Amino acid sequence: MTVESTAQTRTDEEGSRGAAADAAFRALTFLFALLVLLLLCGIIGALVIGALPALKTYGPAFVITEAWNPVREKFGALAPIYGTLVTSAIAMLIGIPIAFGVALFITELCPAWLKRPLATMIELLAAIPSIIYGIWGLFVLAPFVQEYIEPALIGSLGELPGIGVLFAGPPLGIGVLTAGFILAVMVLPFISSIMRDVFETVPAVLKESAYALGATTAEVVWRVVLPYARVGVIGGILLGLGRALGETMAVTFVIGNSHHISASILQPGTTISASLANEFTEAVGDLYLSSLIALGLILFVITFIVLAIAKLLLIRLQRQAGS
Repeated sequence: MTVESTAQTRTDEEGSRGAAADAAFRALTFLFALLVLLLLCGIIGALVIGALPALKTYGPAFVITEAWNPVREKFGALAPIYGTLVTSAIAMLIGIPIAFGVALFITELCPAWLKRPLATMIELLAAIPSIIYGIWGLFVLAPFVQEYIEPALIGSLGELPGIGVLFAGPPLGIGVLTAGFILAVMVLPFISSIMRDVFETVPAVLKESAYALGATTAEVVWRVVLPYARVGVIGGILLGLGRALGETMAVTFVIGNSHHISASILQPGTTISASLANEFTEAVGDLYLSSLIALGLILFVITFIVLAIAKLLLIRLQRQAGS
């Protein structure tokens, strides 16, 4: 056997082993992806099966009924759905501007010696357990809101026609507004970290060119940084929204856990997660337990809709950026 034929044989063997290794690696990664898909389908199936008794008993009225009376077995999901959406909206209204300002300061204005310590401290907020946020909210934030923030809102915005109904009632400290404040603090590190990362991906030459043309920092941010990083910014906002929708313990401490809908955001309310945390261990009847599982299914659907809208929006923005 010649040297050339021996080398060719060795090359063929190495190629066969490489192809086999690639095939095995492909099959392994496919198995992992399939495992995640099966797990998701299993969760959906368990929720649907558990929620069927309640959905069959109440039908579509379950989603639009406010009543929640375990003694008479009358259940409706409207109050938890309303509380979940309103507290998340308040968290976004408060958290997004602050997160944007923090990310902008760190990437564009912060001195070099302060940038890393400040970014680390903000990221540490994400490591605090939610129950610690709940305890802090109950014993520190709620009294502060009751004594200072809510009286100011009642005395100013509460006197306005139309919008005043949102700030009606006595200052209790415990309620939807306080829960929104807690959620805003909790989503802040997620949104600001992603915004900071995407702001840092903006090529320096683009910003330097804008500054060379005489643009101010504000103009560079609005006309260069944000258009370039808008996909990542929206992704960070929607990640924070997903965290706000599903938060449990912190909200349970400060929202008041009342299954009643009030137009005022100062009054107690509840969310889907808080209702599950409070009542799951107390559900003694099959219909009661099924109603709670139906709440979990509704939360899953809400989260899925939010993520679907986010994905469609990101695809549209990417197409516009590519065109």
